[in-house]
Amino acid sequence: MARLPSVLDLDDLPLAELCAARLDGEVMRIGDGWCPVDEPDLPGLRAAAVAPGLPSQFVVERRSAAWVHGALVSPPRVAECCVPLSSRVSTRSLPPGMLLREVAIAPADIVAIGGVRCTTPDRTVYDLVRDAEPAHDVLRIVAALLSADRSMGGRVRSRLELAHRLPHKAAALERLTAAEIAATVQPSLTR
Repeated sequence: MARLPSVLDLDDLPLAELCAARLDGEVMRIGDGWCPVDEPDLPGLRAAAVAPGLPSQFVVERRSAAWVHGALVSPPRVAECCVPLSSRVSTRSLPPGMLLREVAIAPADIVAIGGVRCTTPDRTVYDLVRDAEPAHDVLRIVAALLSADRSMGGRVRSRLELAHRLPHKAAALERLTAAEIAATVQPSLTR
């Protein structure tokens, strides 16, 4: 008998069966999918739950990647993904409720987690601090990521400082400094 995947969606079981299993306490909602209640909450499970059936050229990024890396307790309402500039992607096939950006991204900035491509923690911090108008929770998210790896702040700072013609560079460096200070006093949220 074939084993069902750890994260289920409507391609695996009908919605009625998934809802019945949830009411019976067998599965729970996680991200855009459903998973057995006894499944360990690991990065691979969270990566698969960001957007079940994610096309292979998509890369989970920003807040969604922060959740995968354990810096957020729950996934963001809208899955955030990117594709390399060289990819040719049709936006007609986008799942509803997903943000997709075309970005310049190096292969070294991408890590496979549970078969899903995701930005590395360093690239996730780099992207979050560079937002033109960051959300109120960016400082807390970045601080949680930095508390998992104290040397990450220095690597991201070097990358920001070496970048030429980077929009919002000064603001990004200020946010990074504030997050580094917060990471020294904030307990880690990572699992």
